[in-house]
Amino acid sequence: MHKTQWFCILCIGMLSSGFSQTKKDSVTVEKLDEVVITDSRFNLKRENSGKVITKITSKDLEKLKGQSVAEIIGRTAGVEVNGVRSNAGQNLSYFVRGGRNRQVLVMIDGIQVTDASQIANDYDLRLLNADQVESIEILKGASSTLYGTGAATAVINITLKKSESDPVSLSVQSSLGTNQSESESDYNIEDFRNSVALNGTLGKFQYLASFGHQFTDGLSAIAEGTESDAFNSYNGNLKLGYSFSDSFKLDTYGSFDKFKAAFDDSFNFADADNLSVSNQYRIGISPKFKYNNGSFTVNAAFSTIDREIHSDFPSQFNADNIVIDAFNRYTFNEKFYTVLGVNHQDNTMESFSIPFGEDDFSQDIDPETANFKITDPYVNLVYVSDMGLNINAGARLNNHSEYGSHLVYSFNPSYKFDTGFGYVKGLASYSTAFITPSLYQLFEPNFGNPELQPEENATLEIGAEVSITDKALLSLVYFSRNEQQFIDFVDTGGFVFQYQNIDTEFTASGLEFVGRFQFLNTLSLSTNFTYTKVEEELNLRIPELKANARLDYQLCEDTLLSLSYQYNDERNDAYFDSTTFESRDVTLESYSLLDLYFSQKFMDSKLTVFATVSNILNAEYQELFGFATRGRNVSLGFNLKL
Repeated sequence: MHKTQWFCILCIGMLSSGFSQTKKDSVTVEKLDEVVITDSRFNLKRENSGKVITKITSKDLEKLKGQSVAEIIGRTAGVEVNGVRSNAGQNLSYFVRGGRNRQVLVMIDGIQVTDASQIANDYDLRLLNADQVESIEILKGASSTLYGTGAATAVINITLKKSESDPVSLSVQSSLGTNQSESESDYNIEDFRNSVALNGTLGKFQYLASFGHQFTDGLSAIAEGTESDAFNSYNGNLKLGYSFSDSFKLDTYGSFDKFKAAFDDSFNFADADNLSVSNQYRIGISPKFKYNNGSFTVNAAFSTIDREIHSDFPSQFNADNIVIDAFNRYTFNEKFYTVLGVNHQDNTMESFSIPFGEDDFSQDIDPETANFKITDPYVNLVYVSDMGLNINAGARLNNHSEYGSHLVYSFNPSYKFDTGFGYVKGLASYSTAFITPSLYQLFEPNFGNPELQPEENATLEIGAEVSITDKALLSLVYFSRNEQQFIDFVDTGGFVFQYQNIDTEFTASGLEFVGRFQFLNTLSLSTNFTYTKVEEELNLRIPELKANARLDYQLCEDTLLSLSYQYNDERNDAYFDSTTFESRDVTLESYSLLDLYFSQKFMDSKLTVFATVSNILNAEYQELFGFATRGRNVSLGFNLKL
């Protein structure tokens, strides 16, 4: 595939910009103005934010039915989620601005979520059900000042659905579809997804209860496999809230997320009866007290995750995580906003395996040893002036029970020029971040290293954003990210490996373009393009060029047609050669994908019937070397709201 295909998307964007200005008589249905919160914790107009934030609204999610959370996120600028187009149970890798899983922080309803039993301490997005999500904000760049460890390349802030204002509201969604590779053409129904939610408001009491299920089969995990590997997940979510007065509200929640994923032998690329089982349970409480010009909020959550691997090398992992984030937001006036808070985390893990020649599990990592606590005071200031100058700045002191104290900071000025057609905004930022070593890296008895120090990141951003009122929004950002004290798996000699900080510094840089255009009442286009340059040591499964485009056409008030396109440049990958016992490099070819979505509303928009066709051209490609990828597939479903 020729690399210049990305240029076609940019040309479409430029042409649409000119077209949108000539259609002066058209009136848009949905304005492009937005309110964002992730970069400051205040509801700020997008034009007053010094960051370019990707916001996926509930209306956007309506057009992406049938896709997983990871698939949806993977269509945004600067983000590559590897594994989303493979077998449904495939492990996910998050590559944001040339980074890795451990440099991306996931938040759910404002609370950090991690898995202390994972090597990268990252959160597994396979646990989430997209039907339970209300909106997603993606803040790229170092954001440890506000959000702590792991927020080095991106913060993915996921907001789950809230209670409706009616006393009783019921939502039911169901879909079925195919799940086959490019070489198959049977179109057997192998993908089943169902969800139901009951919610409402009774006076001062709000409630929401939801349940989701997915079962997907029919596709092998490895490309040459002859036996399919099923993925089976369950999700439950309960939210209860009570408004004691206009100034005090208490929210509580509990959830469970489970999945079973069959997988194959990735060393020999052979069929195998392996199974990965993950169970997550979360409970939380969030009291919020409002007072004149401010509010005080406490977000507290406890989560526990159990993972079990059934294979020739069986293992078990258990992790507990406590997060308490207490912060005070205060508005001095319409120009000056402050956040002052303390974040506390308590992480514990243990693991078990069966030693060679034995039959019973033995403990590898002891939770009495494998635990750490982090307590971070932080402050953030936002200044919004009448003259167009806006400043967002802050600092955070990380106090870790294993490696001591660490200071991070951020400075993010921007300047907005009001114009006759909208506004032009210039922005710049310099921010630092840290990545805490995981409990596995610190305490695993064979490879762990208690002397590890946190990885350090510093990100410089320079960019511009142009808004043409009700017509278009365009942004272009240059980023450069420097990594120090990178934690690597080092061969210390004699095939003895250990996690160590290495002295070499790494740099990742690139460009991100985003364009949204409203041609007519009925026609809109969203595009993004990413160029990423990383050094050879970091260049694993990261496309140098990546582009996305989505064209939405509202045929009539109740009928929507959406066409999506994605281009991924060639990528470097590596695999273990089981015959030579060496790691080998390989180049994966570029590929293009075209998807179609159609929806029709009935019964005064209470019933929506939708259909999707993914990979319309049945393109043959590899997302991950040696593993299967999905070919052309179709699905049909409905959403009923009562």
